[in-house]
Amino acid sequence: MTTAQLLLFAVRLLAGTGVFLAGVHLLTSSIEQVATRKIRQLFEKTADRRLVNTGIGAAATAIIQSSGVTTVLIVGFVNVGVMNLRQAAAMIMGANIGTTVTAQIAALSAFPITTYIQVLAFAGIMMSIVCKRDTSQKLGLIFAGLGLIFVGLSLMSETMKAQRDTIQLLFETANNPFVLFLLGIGLTALVQSSSATTSVIIAMSVAGLTVGSGGNEVLFIILGTNIGSCVTALMSSLGAGANARRAGLIHLMFNTLGSLIFFVPLLCLPDLMELTFRKWFHSPATQVAMFHTFFNVTCTAMFLPFCGLFVKASERLVRETDRSDAVSLLDERMLASPALAVSQLEKELLRLSDTAMDAFRTGFDAFEKKDRSLIEPTRRLIDRAGEISQLMTGYLIRLSARSGLAEERPVYNLHSSLADVMRIAEIADNLTKYTQKSIDGGLDFSEGVKAELGTMTVRIERLYALTRRAVLEKDAHLLAEIDSVEDEIDNLRRQLISRHIDRLNAGECRAESSGVFINLVSNLERLGDHLTYIAYCVLT
Repeated sequence: MTTAQLLLFAVRLLAGTGVFLAGVHLLTSSIEQVATRKIRQLFEKTADRRLVNTGIGAAATAIIQSSGVTTVLIVGFVNVGVMNLRQAAAMIMGANIGTTVTAQIAALSAFPITTYIQVLAFAGIMMSIVCKRDTSQKLGLIFAGLGLIFVGLSLMSETMKAQRDTIQLLFETANNPFVLFLLGIGLTALVQSSSATTSVIIAMSVAGLTVGSGGNEVLFIILGTNIGSCVTALMSSLGAGANARRAGLIHLMFNTLGSLIFFVPLLCLPDLMELTFRKWFHSPATQVAMFHTFFNVTCTAMFLPFCGLFVKASERLVRETDRSDAVSLLDERMLASPALAVSQLEKELLRLSDTAMDAFRTGFDAFEKKDRSLIEPTRRLIDRAGEISQLMTGYLIRLSARSGLAEERPVYNLHSSLADVMRIAEIADNLTKYTQKSIDGGLDFSEGVKAELGTMTVRIERLYALTRRAVLEKDAHLLAEIDSVEDEIDNLRRQLISRHIDRLNAGECRAESSGVFINLVSNLERLGDHLTYIAYCVLT
C-alpha cells in the first residue's frame, strides 16, 4: 500500500466512522427528546424489586440507544437522593443489556436489505424539513439517524474490503489477548460508547476481516469495550455526592468483574468461538453481536442477586462526606433529558414551597404571640427560599436553551410558579414587619380577632395541601376544590374587614391597629391567590 493509498484509506475509514457516530448521536438525541416522557414514567416506577429495576434500566437504554446516557441519568438520580444505590445497581445492570440493541442493529448491515434502509438518511432529513409539527420533525431525525448508521457502516465495510488483503495481514499479528483487551478499553474510553466500538468491529466482520487467527481474539476486544464504557458514568460522578460516585464505581466493578470472569475461559479454550457462536450463527457480524448480548445478559443474571454486596463494597471504597446543606434535586446531568429535568424542577418547586410556607407559619406565629424571637428564624427561612429560587432560576435558564417545543410550556409555567412561591416568602417578610410594629406600638388584638385569623390560616393550609397534591398527582379534578377553598378565603377577607370596621365604629378597636389588621388580612388573601395560580399553572 502506497502512502497515497494509505492516506485515502484513512480518510475514508474516518469518514465512515464519523458518519456512523453522527448517526448514533442523531438517533440517540432525537429518540431521547421524543421519548423522555416515557423514560420519566419508567424511572418513576422504581422500587426495591431488583428484576423491575433491571427491566427499567434495559428498557430505558433500548429506547435511548445509549447506556452512557442512561447511566449518567442514574448517577444524577442517586446524587439528588431520588434513587438509592440498590435500585441504581440493578438499573445499571439492566442498562448493559439494553445497550446490546445497537450492536444487533449494526449486525443487520450484513444483510442486503439494509442497503435500502440507507435511504432513510435522505427521507428522514426531508421529513424534518417539510413537516411543521415538532414531533414529526423529531421522528424524521430518528429515521435520518438510523439511515446514517447504516451509511457509515457500509462506508467503513466497503473501505476495508477494498484493502482487505493488506489490512488482514496487519490484523493477523494482533493475537495477544491482553493487548486486544486493553485496545477495547482504550477505544471505548476515547469515543465513550461501547456500542460504537462494537459496531466498528461488526463492520470489519462484514468486510470479511478477522482479528488474529480468527478464534477468540475479537471477543477480547468486546470484553474490553464493556470496561471502557464505564468512563462516561465515572466522569459524570466527579464532583458529585458520595452516593453518585458510588454508583459510578458500581458500574465499573460490575463490568470489570464480568469481563475478567469471561476472560479466563476465552483464554483457556481457544476454540470456544468456533464451537459456539460460529456454529450457531452463519453471519460473522451476528456472531459478534450475539456474543455481546450473551455476555451482558449472563453477567446480569450472575450478579443481580449480589447487588447488596456491590453496594457495600462501594460504600467502603467511597466514604461519606459531611454536608450540612440540604441536597438540591437539580442535577446538571438531568438537563440532557428535558422532560426529566422538568420533573425534578417540579419536585424542587415543592421544596421551595415548603420552605416559603414554613416562613409564613413562623412569621404568623410570631405575630400571634407577639414574639420578637421568632422574627430572625422567619428571615432565615426567607433567605433560604431566596437561595433555592436563585438555583431554580439558573437551572430553568439552562434548561430553556436545551428544551424543545414540548417543554416550552412547562418551563414557562415553572418560571411563573416560582414567582408566585416567592410572593409567599414576601408575605412572610411582611408578617415580621407587622409583628415588629405591633410590639413597638403596643397593639393588642382580642382573642376573637385571633380566632378569626386562625380560621383564615386553616383555609390557607387546606389550600396549600390541595396545591401540593396538584403538583404531585397532576389531577385536574382538584381545581374545582381549589377554587372553592380560595373563594372561602376571599369571603373570609371581606367578612373580617367588615367586622373590623364595625368594631372601629363601636370603639372596640384602636384606630392604630387598623392598618396592621387590614394589611394582614389582605396578605393572607393574596397568599391564597398565589397558591391557586400555582395549581392552575401546573394543571393547565
